[in-house]
Amino acid sequence: MKVNLHPREGLLINAFLLIFFIHKAQTGVGIVGLPRIVYLEAKHDAWISVLLSGVLISVVIWFMVLMLKQYDSADLYGIHADIFGKWLGSLLNIIYMIYLSACFFMIFMNYIEIVQVWIFPNFPTWQLSLVLILLAIYAVQGGIRIIVGVAFLAVVGTVWLIFILLVPVKYADATHLFPIFNTDLKHIVKGIYGTSLSLMGFELLMFIYPFVKEKKKAFLFATIGNIYTTIIFTLITMVSITFFAEDSLGRTIWPVFSMFKIVRLPNLERFEFIAVSFWMLIILPNLCAYLWAASKGFSRIMNKKQKHGVWVIAVLAFGVSFFIQTRYQMNLVTDYIAKIGFILSFCYPVLLSVIVLVKKRFTRRKKVNVQRS
Repeated sequence: MKVNLHPREGLLINAFLLIFFIHKAQTGVGIVGLPRIVYLEAKHDAWISVLLSGVLISVVIWFMVLMLKQYDSADLYGIHADIFGKWLGSLLNIIYMIYLSACFFMIFMNYIEIVQVWIFPNFPTWQLSLVLILLAIYAVQGGIRIIVGVAFLAVVGTVWLIFILLVPVKYADATHLFPIFNTDLKHIVKGIYGTSLSLMGFELLMFIYPFVKEKKKAFLFATIGNIYTTIIFTLITMVSITFFAEDSLGRTIWPVFSMFKIVRLPNLERFEFIAVSFWMLIILPNLCAYLWAASKGFSRIMNKKQKHGVWVIAVLAFGVSFFIQTRYQMNLVTDYIAKIGFILSFCYPVLLSVIVLVKKRFTRRKKVNVQRS
């Protein structure tokens, strides 16, 4: 396996597009239930946990970029091969490929559950999963530039949903946020952990990095994308805390869609139907990015064409969807993937970056000693 990738000029993207890519990779189905998850841990200080989680992610992104800068143009698959050798490196790459494929599966299955609960209770799971998977395949077959383009259009096409939050703000009670910093540190940290599971997606920077033109600007624009996501998540959490009564937020599974229920437009009583439908545009870049990264691993490990990996992963995900029959099963799968994702997205990149820095420094010193002798 080649350590460094050198994509042709036509496949490269401008660094500023990382803002849209990272933001859409982080924003998906997790945001609709985030306020409840964090509130259960940190109560009315949940917004602080969300804010601190964004700061933590910026630190992790810094470690990622620091590691990636040690190479000419390598992704995580190549770094594994360089640091750990053929066999252990391939094992770690397979683990990441399975994790990315599992995230792809988790995203479209959770969205299908939302559609079935809010719009079409009797809609067959396999039909909607087939539509979502085929859309993702179509985009991924076009290459990374198409995926980034989808992310850009998704941001532009759904930014108006943020302004819909002004409606529940009219009925909000700001006193629900006080007293600030009243929650103990233990629960704030638990809230950070809960938020982190919904903000995952930034780890895809380790796979798209070789396709960025101005690599020196990767950290800046990736961080801006994360800051933008953090601000939106924090605002949504604050609005949810102030809108719902003291304990009702903890009992509301999808508080964002529940707040949309109060929106009334001419000739449209159920605005949440529109919101759920538009959410497909929000999760589509999510699906495409994870499927692309997983299939890239397939081609790197198996030395096959990436399009073969796309179809293998898509068919397997579609087949597994038939085994998820209940909400309890989906919650169980989501929890397992989220816990594994915390390790692979937050903890492991920091550890790996330290290992890379130590090895590179040792290698440079060894070369200097050889030249002197």
